[in-house]
Amino acid sequence: MSRCAPAIWLCPVPVILSTMQAIAASSSVLAGLPSVGKAAAAVIGGAVAVGAVPVVLGAVGFTSAGIAASSLAAKMMSVAAINSGGGVAAGSLVAFLQSVGAAGLSLTSQLIVGSAGSYLGSCLYNYL
Repeated sequence: MSRCAPAIWLCPVPVILSTMQAIAASSSVLAGLPSVGKAAAAVIGGAVAVGAVPVVLGAVGFTSAGIAASSLAAKMMSVAAINSGGGVAAGSLVAFLQSVGAAGLSLTSQLIVGSAGSYLGSCLYNYL
């Protein structure tokens, strides 16, 4: 088990950012340009956020083949069906997540998730 097992999806981010900072500090072209590192962190944050959505949804049970049996998604679907009288309501959270799990993010959703990831990446760069 790695030392990052409880939050494995967060582990690569500090390593990537510290590597970017080391490269920016050691390169003669990038020396003294902290905004280059922040921009790189923003780009990486956006890409990681967009790439993580299908992985996380698949792990929860929202797959392209449907909702996986005995998963958190199946439990969510059961609760949603019970609460709405026997079926999952169109436009509900479960319906939306299943749609994204089956078809992926739309371009608009990719832009929104990527923007949020970029913001978090640049904030994380400032923190480190």
